[in-house]
Amino acid sequence: MPDIATSFPAISPDGLTYTFRLRHDAHFSNGDSITANDVLYSWNRAAAKQGEFAPLFSPIRGYELVAQGRSKQLGGLTKTDDYTVVVTLSAAAGYWLTEVGLPPYWLVDQKIVSSAGDDVWFTQPGSLIGSGPFKLTAHAPGQSLDFAPVQHWYGGSTGALKRIHVEIVPDAATQLSRYESGVFSLIGYGRQSLTPETAARYQTDAKLRDQLMVVPAGVTFWVGFNMATGPFAGDTGKAGRHAFATAIDRNALVDAVCSAGTTCITATGGVLSKGLAGYLGDGADLNAKFDPTAARNEYKAWDPTGSKVKNLAYTYDTNPFNLAVCQNLVNQWQTNLGVKVGCNEIDRQTFFDQRNQRCAYTMFRQSWSADYNNPQDWFDYLFVSHAPSGGACYSNPNLDALVASADSKPVGLAISYYQAAGHVLISDVVYAAQVYGVQQYLVHPYVTGAGGTALYDLYWTQARILAH
Repeated sequence: MPDIATSFPAISPDGLTYTFRLRHDAHFSNGDSITANDVLYSWNRAAAKQGEFAPLFSPIRGYELVAQGRSKQLGGLTKTDDYTVVVTLSAAAGYWLTEVGLPPYWLVDQKIVSSAGDDVWFTQPGSLIGSGPFKLTAHAPGQSLDFAPVQHWYGGSTGALKRIHVEIVPDAATQLSRYESGVFSLIGYGRQSLTPETAARYQTDAKLRDQLMVVPAGVTFWVGFNMATGPFAGDTGKAGRHAFATAIDRNALVDAVCSAGTTCITATGGVLSKGLAGYLGDGADLNAKFDPTAARNEYKAWDPTGSKVKNLAYTYDTNPFNLAVCQNLVNQWQTNLGVKVGCNEIDRQTFFDQRNQRCAYTMFRQSWSADYNNPQDWFDYLFVSHAPSGGACYSNPNLDALVASADSKPVGLAISYYQAAGHVLISDVVYAAQVYGVQQYLVHPYVTGAGGTALYDLYWTQARILAH
């Protein structure tokens, strides 16, 4: 949504040039005006630092030179006046507009960074200057943070809250006791989680249930199949993949591993998690429909002697949740298909190296947590040919063409293409969906406007503390 910009950018017909016009009244929390110079400084600085999310700048022309250390300036980032920023991409990438809203693109005050020091400016309330509706007023490292509204914020009303106090409390029991005694108004912001026992207690107690809020969390877990080698490969392995997918009772899986539905829910609407752009809709994934009789018949026709799946194992990285999922799945496959499957636990680093680089596992745990709300984040990293994090060695020219077309289109026009690609994955039975993750919040009844979406907590400007 436009914030420092006055509106959405003007986009050239070829999709390469974006022109942003900035509002003239935007300012940092210390009163310094925000101009095009701040955009150029902030984006060039973030790209040059080459942090974990620096590749989010890669669509901009000249990023390669910056990433290689041969330049400090993005060649495609310019200004025409103090309030107009022009960005030229190296190739049409409609998803880039989604990335512009992410933290690496947030603006910093060049004067403050220069005067306080690039390595320390963000460590003190007096120099941690931003452009949002709240500013840091006190910080006890490892203990607490305090925020206050920015006076005369250019974005309008900062809401009714006069002070935000955030405490860092590692011990879950202490968090809960302070919440229940009224010291804390809510738990869950910053994507924190309750213990399974606490979440289940609030979910199942009629007097407490209204205080527990559960929303989609933008993460999906599924069974991955090796599409290049082994029994599940190619068209000949499709019936086997389908049988194993439809032999999973996802409601039973949720009952076993999701703490009364407070940590995850059934995944039936495609690989993109519920709550995200591109979600296909509840029940859209026909491979997630539990049908044990049809699954067993299909399996028997595909592998009548059991030779194809002899010594089959489901491989996962060491984690209590992954172990619980595997134990439930192998029990279901034994009961519903008559197939014995082993649980193969691998240390995390080896698992990722072998899965992503070599497609080493016949059947394996896979998951993805959205980095931003655009399907490009899923398809380009997981499912196009030679995707770096796929693990399945899946390759389909039709899907590649759909995704390439979607990637080049503006966000509003791209979704239908991404959804078509999602249906291709279902048609090819590329995965067997398991569950979608959820985010939990404990919120007192006298607090309104608190909660979150699949990716973010709601703005503090929306929160209200009622008389109580």
